Amino acid sequence: MTTFSIIIPVKPGGHVAASEQLKKIMPDDPRYEVLLAEGCAPSQQRNRAAQEALGDILYFLDDDSLLFPENLAICSDAMSDRTVAVAGGPSLTPAGDSRLQQLIGFALASAFGSGAVHNRYRSHGEPRATSDKELILCNLAFRRQVFIDLGGFNERLYPNEENELLERVTAAGHAVLHIPAMAVLRSQRRTLKAFIRQMFTYGRGRGEQTLITGSYSLTSFIPLFFVVYLILALLCVKYVLLLVPLVIYLLAAMVSSLGVLRRTGRLFSLLLIGIYPLMHSVNGAGLLWGLLNGKPDPVHDNAIRIRRLKGLCGTFFEQ
Repeated sequence: MTTFSIIIPVKPGGHVAASEQLKKIMPDDPRYEVLLAEGCAPSQQRNRAAQEALGDILYFLDDDSLLFPENLAICSDAMSDRTVAVAGGPSLTPAGDSRLQQLIGFALASAFGSGAVHNRYRSHGEPRATSDKELILCNLAFRRQVFIDLGGFNERLYPNEENELLERVTAAGHAVLHIPAMAVLRSQRRTLKAFIRQMFTYGRGRGEQTLITGSYSLTSFIPLFFVVYLILALLCVKYVLLLVPLVIYLLAAMVSSLGVLRRTGRLFSLLLIGIYPLMHSVNGAGLLWGLLNGKPDPVHDNAIRIRRLKGLCGTFFEQ
């Protein structure tokens, strides 16, 4: 019998929409438990909860990840293959989000916007063997024994802690799956300022991961190349030929925006022509910051508290 420990890191006193959703959809079944890891160091919170978890499978959600009822059955079926160590699915933008949030969701789910990682934000294709590029920590399940044996998340990293661990998982020879139907709903940032902060943080995390692991992919560095190019173009504006790549880039952004419009029918998706350069340049700046700032120190929180939710799934839960 496969058992699940659903782990959700939360800020002290923070709103946990994920647990409210779980109360609605979770079966009254002793195979499932939910652990809230309260604190201010998410990587450490997840590791602490994993140590205390009782389930065979650790299913990591964010505090705003809204789980679909069928996800646990889908994940259980995937994990019935003992060679599979990790299974995950996309994080989808809810239809009820604001226009700005939907615009951000369109950008993240497009190949032009997010490149190799865009399948993290759309449900597309069939279940398949994958890498960290298609998986996202707000909707990611690990076989507990593999997670523990590999030492869990690197507590020097946040974000990008799952990317670094997934590299170790695949290096150890374990199978990793992306399952498009195993999706969660998760709202995008509510303001442009919050989105800018998110993109910068993602870039910084990628830079710090590169310093810690010594590994990198050229595709993940494209936003950094874009920033360097923009700086050179500004410094050498009198050389008109230097502007040709920028014109090509803007034309490609327009083509992508028109593609989203054709697919969604949302006229405001044409605003992507402004969102794309914003997200790419900010992400590139964050990556540069992460590289220049050096390897981060571990973030420790001595006040982390693990709570098992009570009353959801029979005797498997205790306070």
